[in-house]
Amino acid sequence: MVFGVRPGAATAGRSSGFRDVYAAIDLGTNNCRLLIARPSHEGFRVIDAFSRIVRLGEGLIGSGALSEPAMARALEALRICAGKVRRRRVTRLRAVATEACRRAGNRRAFQERVLRETGLDLEIIGVEEEVELALIGCAPLLSPQHPEALIFDIGGGSTEVAWLSQEGTEVRGRLGGRELRALAAVPVGVVTLAERYGRAAGDSEGFAAIVAEVMDALAPFRRQVALEPALAAGRVQMLGASGTVTTLVGVHLGLARYDRARVDGSFLDFATIRAVTQQLLALPMAARAASPCIGVERADLVIAGCAVLEAICRCWPVGQLRVADRGLREGILLSLMRPASEPRLRGLALPS
Repeated sequence: MVFGVRPGAATAGRSSGFRDVYAAIDLGTNNCRLLIARPSHEGFRVIDAFSRIVRLGEGLIGSGALSEPAMARALEALRICAGKVRRRRVTRLRAVATEACRRAGNRRAFQERVLRETGLDLEIIGVEEEVELALIGCAPLLSPQHPEALIFDIGGGSTEVAWLSQEGTEVRGRLGGRELRALAAVPVGVVTLAERYGRAAGDSEGFAAIVAEVMDALAPFRRQVALEPALAAGRVQMLGASGTVTTLVGVHLGLARYDRARVDGSFLDFATIRAVTQQLLALPMAARAASPCIGVERADLVIAGCAVLEAICRCWPVGQLRVADRGLREGILLSLMRPASEPRLRGLALPS
């Protein structure tokens, strides 16, 4: 049995009732995630979910290809997703892959293997569409009091930063009248940085080097958006949609186990971010692994993520960010459920 919805099918001919069951699969550089939901008057109601660290991009920088162990981990997770899709009688599904598959020379062979072994029709989407869908998923957390918004996602293989503005736009609906004005996708993520810097990321010099590297990578975008006057006027809000910021909230709150209800939509001020970062830097790897909101699989990644976050905070000193434990999967679901006539977010081409 073959699952999957290609883009043409995903934007036309939808049922307007609430009987359909929808699913979104996001296979990233580090994680494989699934959401299954039914439409509701408020958006959708989640009826099943799954998330597993697979490190699909492990070793990709050196080889240019997905390794056999990484593909095996991803396939195991995707089989679980496919089983849930069958059991929940999903009627509309979109399964997407992002940065690791975009970079991999053997991506087509991997897609064919996924289809053959799991029945999932895995689609590799571009950066612009990935960001658009993530923005749709995060939009409900944006405040109408701040007309300018910076949204970032620190991924396993890349970091995306988007500037949305309420001014001069004809787009309405899911983004609260905001238009995507600029977008940066820089090839630095927690997996790639952790592999490159190794244990050095955990000392002060290595951490500072990562911060400097990310700030340099973001410099062209920073010059492009020129948000300093808006920052000074208090017109800018910041929204972080990544495992780094959700982990920092969990550690800050001292959660005995991760609790999405307490994390999603919460706020972190920059002083707290830096205090928690220093707390994590002071811990040996084993102690970080023992933290219930980090675990063994993230212990070597969280410091690299903190360094990327520190760079973002230095570039745009908003002083506070809102935390989103949502993004691409939610955007896929909302995109599948929305009427075909609803306007899409207008995006900008990435600079070459």
